[in-house]
Amino acid sequence: GILFNTGAGQHILKNPLVVNSIIDKAALRRTDVILEVGPGTGNLTVKMLEKVKKVIACEIDPRLVGELQKRVQGTCLANKLEIKVGDILKTDLPFFDACVANLPYQISSPFVFKLLLHRPFFRCAILMFQREFALRLVAKPGSKLYCRLSINTQLLARVDHLMKVGKNNFRPPPKVESSVVRIEPKNPPPPINFQEWDGLVRIAFVRKNKTLSSAFKSSAVEQLLDHNYRIHCSLHNTVSFSKSITFYFYVEIPENFKIAEKIQTVLKDTGYSEKRARSMDIDDFIRLLHGFNSEGIHFS
Repeated sequence: GILFNTGAGQHILKNPLVVNSIIDKAALRRTDVILEVGPGTGNLTVKMLEKVKKVIACEIDPRLVGELQKRVQGTCLANKLEIKVGDILKTDLPFFDACVANLPYQISSPFVFKLLLHRPFFRCAILMFQREFALRLVAKPGSKLYCRLSINTQLLARVDHLMKVGKNNFRPPPKVESSVVRIEPKNPPPPINFQEWDGLVRIAFVRKNKTLSSAFKSSAVEQLLDHNYRIHCSLHNTVSFSKSITFYFYVEIPENFKIAEKIQTVLKDTGYSEKRARSMDIDDFIRLLHGFNSEGIHFS
């Protein structure tokens, strides 16, 4: 009797075969604490409660919270379920071993990065996404769908497309096809400042089909990097001591300094001046970031 709010992404997974397949691919353990986002009426929740130590279900709609509570009330599963009411993007994530969820699609991107930057590390996440979003997550360099989302996710995690899920497996059916993806965070994470990394990647992928030489000629980009460079120089007036002698190291900026020339020099010296973001992989961007940073150019 519930009217689902499709504008808020309320599409309930109704096919038990798909539910069981998701749970199988999650490889749940008896000792697991599972995070579920958007449990709806609990079709996935109840099946997981039968297999794990605890499920923490996060739901923003009080009506669905009531339905979920009624579903387990008076059963042996009730004491294994913890419900958190509220917006998952505005709250701290609890401790969990794995995340299994049929997500509201409009929060897909921010939730993925909230997950990947969460500590302590979790084992894996099995998540339902809109098909195109899922394909962007796993896209490789050269693919039409390869984008900033692809490379940022793949920097922090191993991502695999597990299965397609048709519209008719939901109630009410969404307007788009869906896919299930497995995300396994890299532990330990790569030794990279993610804010720096994302700043570089963001600039490169604004026009992913342009050469990097062209992409970095934007006046807004030049102003940002010039500002960051001057801050970097002012912060690196350092002092070091050797026995009784004090050494002063100053980074001086010439009066005729132009950040545009320095940017283009770095691009040429690293060999990426004529490269395009659409065809560059993680190693390429790591080398490029190192080239910029070694010249005092920063992106955060």
